[in-house]
Amino acid sequence: MTELTLYYDGQCPLCVAEVTQLMKRDKGQKMRMVDIQEPGFTERYPHIDPQAASDILHAEYPDGRIILGLDVAHKAWGLVGKGYLYAPLRWPVIRWFADKAYLWFARNRYKVSGWLTGRERCDTCGPKGCSIDSASSNDK
Repeated sequence: MTELTLYYDGQCPLCVAEVTQLMKRDKGQKMRMVDIQEPGFTERYPHIDPQAASDILHAEYPDGRIILGLDVAHKAWGLVGKGYLYAPLRWPVIRWFADKAYLWFARNRYKVSGWLTGRERCDTCGPKGCSIDSASSNDK
């Protein structure tokens, strides 16, 4: 059973890279990855505002509860046994600063992707994003 649906930006090279790493580690298929840039997204997920999901990472539990930002990253990596990577960013004193830094990153992710990967956007995106192999995607 899917424990978390993660809504990601399939045009962002860094976002796609992280989703790809999560998918590789998600042996139990605990997560479903949904590209907010996919045609028909709004019709299939009318309760998720694509602009809001572009502004800050969204994920949804099976009961409909939504989590945002670094809480999503912490939960997602926790589902694949690597939650400790993000745990310090959720500690009370650090959380406020980490959330501010994340919001800056989210606003500037295309530029940051360009600096780090040489590509600001995925220009050869298919419905599953840049480099996600559609055969391995669990967005069905």
